[in-house]
Amino acid sequence: MQPTLDHSTALIGRLEKSIAGVTHWVESRGYKAYDPGDGNLSFLHALTFNNLLLERCLQQSVYRAPINLRPLYGIQPHVSTKGMGYFAWGYVKMYALTGEASYKERADACFRWLLENKSPGYAQFSWGNHFPFCSRSGKTPALEPIVPWSALIAQAFLEGAAVLDDSRYLDAASSAADWALALPREKTASGDCISYVAFKQNSIHNSNLLAAALLAQAGAIKNNTAALEAARRAVLYSCSRQNADGSWYYGEAPKYHWIDNFHTGYNLDCLWRYRASTGDHDFDENARRGFDYFKRNFFDPNGRPKYYHNQALPIDIQCAGQAIDTLTLYSEQDGEALGLAQKTAEWTMDHMQDADGHFYYRDLGWAVNKTPMLHWGQGTMFKALAHQLSVLRGGARSRTDAKPTVLNAAQ
Repeated sequence: MQPTLDHSTALIGRLEKSIAGVTHWVESRGYKAYDPGDGNLSFLHALTFNNLLLERCLQQSVYRAPINLRPLYGIQPHVSTKGMGYFAWGYVKMYALTGEASYKERADACFRWLLENKSPGYAQFSWGNHFPFCSRSGKTPALEPIVPWSALIAQAFLEGAAVLDDSRYLDAASSAADWALALPREKTASGDCISYVAFKQNSIHNSNLLAAALLAQAGAIKNNTAALEAARRAVLYSCSRQNADGSWYYGEAPKYHWIDNFHTGYNLDCLWRYRASTGDHDFDENARRGFDYFKRNFFDPNGRPKYYHNQALPIDIQCAGQAIDTLTLYSEQDGEALGLAQKTAEWTMDHMQDADGHFYYRDLGWAVNKTPMLHWGQGTMFKALAHQLSVLRGGARSRTDAKPTVLNAAQ
């Protein structure tokens, strides 16, 4: 059911206040906060002797703690590449909506930082973490680029090129697409999976589709048939492996057989952007089934976002931000989406935003971890709320995320 006009008007005021709060909090701290996976920035990292198991234990002791152990571990607030990308993206949306020069200035400042802080090991633009990250997939060294960071930052550059009319931003996004096109791929009879990282093959659905969406957009701009074909093969891979109920596992290997909220949101966003860029409707049914699954399985009746399809806890701010963003994106084609996005935004502002403006990390059910993360919470929520505000206010240039961004950029 769609919300009433009065309710939407009231929500607009709340969104504007929330956006002002989170941007003030971040800007007043020089865009420095924490990241869930930054445990190996600790002085204790020297005691792991670069042993993967010990590194994972150190990282997880910070990641999973119900309180913020970072000051005790000597981890200082720091800037995040993905955080700067999401803030640039949110500022672009706010400038498109309001025309206020300050938003353009702040977007340009974030983009300049990203241009100056690309991963150093590659000629093309790409981005990664400023710390080593260790998981069941192995270790990704500090500054080694990964697809989720690089593709999502490139999406921000694409929208920046479209709205701010700056060719440097289009060049940066196209360069990131060139990096993605050169990544290893798992080649199969039913599509190819673009690797999560450049130094080995790691097949993960959300990163594969993020790369596909970027290649589709860049391929459409440059008329690059190799990029367009790689994008289609990547979409075919993940859509061929969609579960019968419409869901996706995180990855096909048994160790990746879980289904969660925000990675499903990434998948759905990427299918939208692929179709918008290419005009290829062959995967529309996959997107429809995936979105129906998303709505049915990842939300409580009051709009509270669940982490897993079968388990609510932990209530995670990344799930909230991505859910609001995906629901808003699909609101053009689904009559229930915008109302659910509004319920989720209201629940999140009520329960996960501090009076000082920052968003909490997680609600564990028995404790709330209020640690301020930069991209994981502040950046993703700002961009999502700016997207939702743009749609509710109906700004003429506010819906670039729901239209073929590359076509706007090429005009």
